[in-house]
Amino acid sequence: MAEAKLDSKVMSLLENKIQLIETEKGAIYLVGPIKLPVNLYGETVEFQWYCWLNCDTVTDNYEQIIKTLSSANLAEHQQSSVLVYGDFAENDEALIRMHSICHTGDIFGSKRCDCGFQLKQSMKMIVKHGTGALFYLANHEGRGIGLFSKAMAYILQENGFDTVEANEGLGFVDDARNYDDAILVLKRLRKKPVTLITNNPKKLAALKDAGLPLNDRIPLWGDISEYNEKYLQTKVNRSGHLRQNEGCPND
Repeated sequence: MAEAKLDSKVMSLLENKIQLIETEKGAIYLVGPIKLPVNLYGETVEFQWYCWLNCDTVTDNYEQIIKTLSSANLAEHQQSSVLVYGDFAENDEALIRMHSICHTGDIFGSKRCDCGFQLKQSMKMIVKHGTGALFYLANHEGRGIGLFSKAMAYILQENGFDTVEANEGLGFVDDARNYDDAILVLKRLRKKPVTLITNNPKKLAALKDAGLPLNDRIPLWGDISEYNEKYLQTKVNRSGHLRQNEGCPND
């Protein structure tokens, strides 16, 4: 029996909103842009939102991909996305933020870290600048160890371990994050140089190693309190994060 086709109206609305980006392991399917009005510090700001899906199948028959989604149980697996503001493709100067998901900081507003502050502050910086993109990387929880493991790492931290010691104590490396997919999406959305909002030299290195032109780095420190002071010190002393007044290294 022939496989049922999707409604023609569904396909006509979606087919021009999907892009195929081939990878070494398969493909990234990028859907968007989608208008997304966001409440940012009490003001409604309109972003353009994209989301992407990793898949082993490489095809420009997007109907084939769409028909697998209802049985793929995607809600059990996080997908990353990007918020774009302004004329990101063509503006000569654009800010970007590679933001690692933090369930406790971004959603609950946890003060154990500075992630929630960095998320909103980088969005504010991008809007003020006039154009940019915030990449929200959903497989980066706990520097790549996942939410359940992060919960156990928090227990260790409550008993004297720092962030690095806790991750390593659970058998992980300090930082298991990978930026390859985000960089492929960035290359599709923009060819011109970018300025990276970060304190993390590993993010700078990832972009440089991928051949992406960088204009500069902008630091993002703030929201320091008794709850996250040790966490922030560990970022600098153990993980090599750049302090407020350190520039963008060229080597």
